Order: sequence, then structure tokens, then C-alpha cells
Amino acid sequence: MQRCQAFAQELSEKHNLPLSIETDFREVGFGSWEGLTREQVKADKGQEYEDFYRDPVNCRPMGAEPLDDFIQRVTDAYQSQISEHAGKHLLVVAHAGVMRAIIAHTLRSAPLGLYRIKVNNAGITRIQHDQHGSHLLYHNVRLRDMC
Repeated sequence: MQRCQAFAQELSEKHNLPLSIETDFREVGFGSWEGLTREQVKADKGQEYEDFYRDPVNCRPMGAEPLDDFIQRVTDAYQSQISEHAGKHLLVVAHAGVMRAIIAHTLRSAPLGLYRIKVNNAGITRIQHDQHGSHLLYHNVRLRDMC
């Protein structure tokens, strides 16, 4: 969350935009996998890693935040922000898991498919909200590709 906050702070200052920190947009808790790289988990807990990616709902790392709880936390915070900023543009700077949860919510996707959504570093996702609901306009676009 520190990297996202630092980037958001810099962007806010550069463009003189208001900034608020939504603590419920923090990444999912991975329990015993916290602080480990993907490569370390694959090497040390290969079967556990495979089971997780096959079924991330029921095969969580020991002590991990339940996926349904994570999605609900992020969705509640997202809905709150959307309501608070209705009719305005809102930038959410967050890690991949949070973005996956928001995209899954927008698409009404099952939690089982959450880790089948690739989120690129520094990728931009745009979601539009109107009287018909939420619409995913684009995903994983880079700023340089938009210019």
C-alpha cells in the first residue's frame, strides 16, 4: 500500500487534486504467504500454490483473509466512494487484488475466477457508472497508449 500511496500523493500534489486514503482498498491478506514472492511460494509450497490458483476460494494459504470477505470489503469501500463522488471522475490507485475485486464486482463475476484477471503494473482500468449500472470500458491500458 505504501507504493500506491506514494504514487497517489505525488500525482495529487503535481495536479493539485484532493487525496484521501481508503484503508479498505488494501490488498488481500495472504497469511503464511505474506512477504514471499510468487517464485518463493512456488518453490517452497508448490502444491499449495497450484491448489490456490485452481480454487482460490477454498484453498487459501494458512491464515489468509477469506476471499469473500476481501471482495466484500473492497466492494463496500468502492460503492461508498462511487456514492460520495457521484457524477465526478474518481481515480483509485491500488494493487492488483483490489483492482481484480472491483472488476469482478463490475462484471458480476464469481470469486473463483478472480485470479484469472491479469492486472498489469501501472495498467489503467476505466469503469463508467450511469443509470444502467457499471460498465468496464477498458482494462490494462498504459497511459502512453492513451496519448
